[in-house]
Amino acid sequence: MQTAPTQASNRLDRFIDWFIPAEIAGEREKRQQARMFLISHCLGPFLGNVVPGALLFLDPTPGWQTLVLAISITSFWIFPFVLKAVGRYNLLSFISVQNLHFCILWSCYYYGGVTSPTLPWVLTIPLLAFFYLGNAPKLRMYALGQFGVNFAAFVALYHFVPPPPDDTPLQALQGLGIVSTLACAGYVTMMSLYYRRILQSGVELEGEMRGHLATAAQLRRATAEAERAGAAKAEFVASMSHELRTPLNAVIGYSQMLLEDAQDENDADAVADLEKIHKAGQHLLRLVNEVLDLSKIEAGKMELVPEDVPVAEFITTIVEHKRTKSDAKGVELVCNLPKDLGSARWDAQRVRQSVGQIVDNAIKFTEKGRVTVSVKRKNGRPSDAIVIEVSDTGIGISPEMLPQLFEKFTVARDASASKYGDTGLGLALSLALCELMGGGISAESTLGQGSTFTVTLPAAPAAKRKRRAKAPVGKSTLELSAA
Repeated sequence: MQTAPTQASNRLDRFIDWFIPAEIAGEREKRQQARMFLISHCLGPFLGNVVPGALLFLDPTPGWQTLVLAISITSFWIFPFVLKAVGRYNLLSFISVQNLHFCILWSCYYYGGVTSPTLPWVLTIPLLAFFYLGNAPKLRMYALGQFGVNFAAFVALYHFVPPPPDDTPLQALQGLGIVSTLACAGYVTMMSLYYRRILQSGVELEGEMRGHLATAAQLRRATAEAERAGAAKAEFVASMSHELRTPLNAVIGYSQMLLEDAQDENDADAVADLEKIHKAGQHLLRLVNEVLDLSKIEAGKMELVPEDVPVAEFITTIVEHKRTKSDAKGVELVCNLPKDLGSARWDAQRVRQSVGQIVDNAIKFTEKGRVTVSVKRKNGRPSDAIVIEVSDTGIGISPEMLPQLFEKFTVARDASASKYGDTGLGLALSLALCELMGGGISAESTLGQGSTFTVTLPAAPAAKRKRRAKAPVGKSTLELSAA
C-alpha cells in the first residue's frame, strides 16, 4: 500500500508529465530534462516570490522595482503551458534562463549591487543550465556565453548608470539576506532532491532493462537450443523412419507370399496367423509413413506437387477404395456428388491421404450405420474452394475430447484406443496436410449420434495457416482452418 508522501509524489509526477509534449516524452534523456524544467517552473516561483514578498514588509518605501521583480518571477508559471502548446524545449530553456538572469541582476542592481542580499541566487543559474540542457557541450557553451553577456551588461550598467539611492535600512537588508538565502537554499535543495529521484528511477529502470535483456538472451539461447533439438529430432525421425521401412517392406512382402502359399494349401491356421502378421506389418508401415510425413511438415521440407484433378472422379476413387472396408463392417457408404464440381489444382497424393483418413475414421467408428461423403464447390473471391463433408452415424465425440481431436497421439472417439486400433496420428496428419495446401478441417459432433468432418480445400494452391476453435451450445464443434 502506498504511503501519503508516495501518493502525493505520484500525483505531482502525473501533473508534471501532462505538460511534456509527445515528441519529448518519447526520448528518455529529453524527458528527464523536461521534468527538471517543469518542476523548477511549477514550484520555483513559490520560493522565488519570497524575496519580493519580504521587500514589501522590510522596505519602508517599496516601489515599482519590487513590482517588476514579482512579475518577472511569477512569469515563470507561463513556461509549462508554452512548452505544452509549442514544444521548442531548448529555446524555452534559454528564454527561461534569461528571465532568471534578469530577476537576479535586477534585484542586485536596486538592492545593494555586488553586496546585494539576493546575490546567492546567481549560483542557481549554472545549476539550472545543467539541469535543463543536460550533457550537450554546445548548449552548455551557449549557456556560459549567455551568463557572461548578462554579467558584463550588469557591470557596465552598474558602473556607467548608478542605481538610485536605496533607503532600505541596513537591518532590513540583513533580514532580506537571511530570507533570500534560505529561499535559495530551499530551491536548490528541492531541485537536487528531485534530480536525485530521477536518477534513482533511471538506475532502477536500467536495472530492470538489464534483467529483461538477460531474460531475452536466455530466451534466444533456449530458442536456439530448441531449434537444434527440433532439427535433430526431425533428422532422427526421418532417418529411423527410412531405416524401418526396409525391414517392414520385407515383412509385408514375405508375409504376403506365405499367405498366398497357405491359401493355396488350404492351411486355415497358417492363413489366420499370416493375415495377422500381414495386417500388423501394414499398420506399422502406415504409422511410420505418418510419422515421417509429420516430421517433414514440421521441418518445412514437405513439397507439394500440384496438378489438375477432376474433383468428382477423384473423390469417387477415394470413396470406392474404402468400400471394401465399409462392406466388411456392414456400414453403408454413400457418395453425393453434383455435376458441376469441375477440376481443382491439387497435390492428388496428399489430398487422397488427408480425405482418405477422414473417411477411414468415419467407417472405423461407425457400427452398422451410414457414412455419407458430400462434395460441393463454393464460388467466390479471391479463389474457389471445394468443400468435402464426411458424416457418420457413429459413436460421436464428447465435448471434452473435441479440442484435442487433431493433436498428435490423441484418440478422442473412445476412452480405449485399443478397441479400434487407432494410432492417434491420422487426424493430426490430415489437418497438417490440409493447412499445408491452404485449407482446413472442421469437426462437429454429438455424442452417441455421430460426427461430421468438413474438409475445405482451395481449388488452387493457397498459403497461411490459422487455427480457431469454438463450441456452440448443444453440440461440440471444432474448426481449424487456413487464413
